[in-house]
Amino acid sequence: MKHALQLMLFAIAIPSFPVLADTAVPAPVTDALYRAVDLNEARLGQLLFWDPVLSGNRNISCATCHHPRFGTGDGVSLSLGEGGIGLGPERRPDPANLPEQRIPRNAPALFNLGAQQFTTMFHDGRLGADATRPSGIRTPLDDEMTQGFANVLSAQTMFPVLSPDEMAGHYSENDVAKAVRQGRITGAGGGWDIIARRVAALPAYQSRFNAINPEIAAGRAIAFTDISNAIAAFIGFEWRSDSSPFDAALRGVAPLTGDAAKGQALFFGEAGCSTCHSGPFQTDHGFHAMGQPQIGPGKAERFENHHRDVGRMRVTGQDRDAYAFRTPSLRNVVKTGPWGHAGAYSDLRAFLRQHIDPVAGLTAYTTANATLPELGSAVDTWVQDTTGEPEAIAAAVTLAPVALDDADIDRIIAFLDALTDPVALAGRYGIPETVPSGLPLDR
Repeated sequence: MKHALQLMLFAIAIPSFPVLADTAVPAPVTDALYRAVDLNEARLGQLLFWDPVLSGNRNISCATCHHPRFGTGDGVSLSLGEGGIGLGPERRPDPANLPEQRIPRNAPALFNLGAQQFTTMFHDGRLGADATRPSGIRTPLDDEMTQGFANVLSAQTMFPVLSPDEMAGHYSENDVAKAVRQGRITGAGGGWDIIARRVAALPAYQSRFNAINPEIAAGRAIAFTDISNAIAAFIGFEWRSDSSPFDAALRGVAPLTGDAAKGQALFFGEAGCSTCHSGPFQTDHGFHAMGQPQIGPGKAERFENHHRDVGRMRVTGQDRDAYAFRTPSLRNVVKTGPWGHAGAYSDLRAFLRQHIDPVAGLTAYTTANATLPELGSAVDTWVQDTTGEPEAIAAAVTLAPVALDDADIDRIIAFLDALTDPVALAGRYGIPETVPSGLPLDR
């Protein structure tokens, strides 16, 4: 699965723009940057996050692909959701129920998603806050959208539970999968309703919802939005991350020294990292075509026959957004690999080398750089081997290469390591002993 491109394939007129870094080191993170959290709701959300009852076949929880052991990701480039057994890099296909395909994009980290500035979700930003919509949220499911999601962090949970490859299960395997297949999402008998009724049927969940929501205590049925709101409260509390050495330096407690300090100077200076990785969480929340290799099945509907992932362009329909993906936050970044929207790189140093000269990196890329458990079925498509696709990705890149030597990269990695927060990595509530469904937990 190697794609060796000749350099002449990249003799493309690529615009070269000067690196204009945001040289301002951000102010310290404060409580005011975060949404308030009801701790009782967060405790309830902890159970729901870890409980496989939310998946169609009752075998996958949110934690399966967002586990604290793997920096709130899953340690692989592209996940195996439904049809997989095991956890992290050890996850493998279930011989009795093979996956249909890999999940097309890398599982993103969950740090600081409870901060108010995180108003756009997913690598392509297909879900975002929008005050002009009745629900207050813009999403591809506009026609099916219901009100009641507390924020975009809550609303993002509606996608994984409906995805056949992530949590819903393959067509006709269970009641959730059947409803999704038939296009029944909201309303009685819809996918969300089925999941909500499963949760409500468990007395421990019903009593906890009664305790935090007067409407439910008065007789209103638990809705999927209530479940999502509780999970969002948990994520926002559990993985708040502002206790790193970098945060201590910002607060004047202990300055960075040595390579970490030199790396910070490069990051906010001549390396230009802070052009996009700006602000208190090292993200501008924007979308940029950075020339990351595309591996795996690509992002396509079941009725489409291509194997591409054009990123933000799938949302906006604008050519200028081709192959642009959302700038990730860099909090705990040294722990959240593999890196890239498709997890193309399992080594952070290799990722940075490609990142500073994307077009050159594409010429040499092979999937040996990724962490990909064997799929175990007959179909495994690799976009990187598709004629013309790497060239199109290269043509979309808009930043000129940055000249950094190996010592510079080492210093930047030392600075990135200073963004590591042991409190957030460990989590505040951790893994519950049991969940109300009694189903096994991914530990």
